[in-house]
Amino acid sequence: MFKGKKVLMAAVCMWLTAGTALAFSRPVTIAEQGSFMAGGTVITAPGTYDGTKPADHAGETLHGDHAYVFYQKPVHAHRYAMVFLHGYGQSAKTWETTADGRDGFQNIFLEKGYATYLVDQPRRGRAGRATVPGEITAQPDDQAWFNMFRFGQWPNYYDNAAFPRDAASMDQFFHAMTPDTGKFDEGIVADAMAAVFAASGDGVLVTHSAGGGPGWATAMKSDKVRGVIALEPGTFPFPEGEVPAAEPTTSPFPAVGKAVPLQEFMKLTKIPIVVYFGDNIPTAPTENWGADNWRVRVNLARKWAAAVNAHGGDAAVVMLPELGIKGSTHFMMSDLNNTEVADAMEAWMREKGLAK
Repeated sequence: MFKGKKVLMAAVCMWLTAGTALAFSRPVTIAEQGSFMAGGTVITAPGTYDGTKPADHAGETLHGDHAYVFYQKPVHAHRYAMVFLHGYGQSAKTWETTADGRDGFQNIFLEKGYATYLVDQPRRGRAGRATVPGEITAQPDDQAWFNMFRFGQWPNYYDNAAFPRDAASMDQFFHAMTPDTGKFDEGIVADAMAAVFAASGDGVLVTHSAGGGPGWATAMKSDKVRGVIALEPGTFPFPEGEVPAAEPTTSPFPAVGKAVPLQEFMKLTKIPIVVYFGDNIPTAPTENWGADNWRVRVNLARKWAAAVNAHGGDAAVVMLPELGIKGSTHFMMSDLNNTEVADAMEAWMREKGLAK
């Protein structure tokens, strides 16, 4: 239904101005690629449309709150596609070429033989048409995000931070951030993501950060989600009556669980789920709010996984340093060791029968 024109093309390695690395470490033959909008809604202004009165919008419609999707399918693709949902302040760019010009997860997993679907969530990026008004501010905040994303404490990087440290790469990273065009609504994002899976077919959902919340909702809404890989999600659903108290933190963003009906929660117990966290996350409270923010989220993640498994599910929380992957920031898909992270993800998918 949403298929683009089929093409056969060899991906060409290209030098990128942000760095000296190559995008596409080896050629990939693409069997099909395209883009489409998924989900969304239509609202209609009161009255009757009159084409002779262009300034009067009576009876006119507005299409919005949809997702934008760009997809590529390599020749002889694995059975399950990989559907990628970005986090806060981001778009599908999160998964594309890294800030210093290396393969991002889009290319890495194409090279591994997976069809990839990259999503701009509703009211963000190329899916910016919202059905509610919004305000876009111009508040300088780069340094706060630098701390929050665990590159370090501005202007200093953590000693082992695996993110590229040259000024051009950081410039590329900050320019990739993009605002909401309307209020964030988890339900609207989940509805659109369910529509994405209706088009992509069965697949593995990969979420990042604030994409984790609507990602859980998507997995509870669509039976085409066959597994979830969540990269440092911000929140977790618990059965009603089982939500743990929020843990004190020096971060202005507390880690809070969300109550959902047990019947909905149980849907998460039917699929394998893994949650990955990176490096430089403290185990004791700290005044470094950017790091403490992730300490409490790791603790919440472990309580959530225990709840899933207590109800018969298969959920794991994995700390990348314990796998020998050191220095990962909040943007592990962009770090210098992102191929190691991708290899760990694929090893998990193979273990769970999702890499057929």
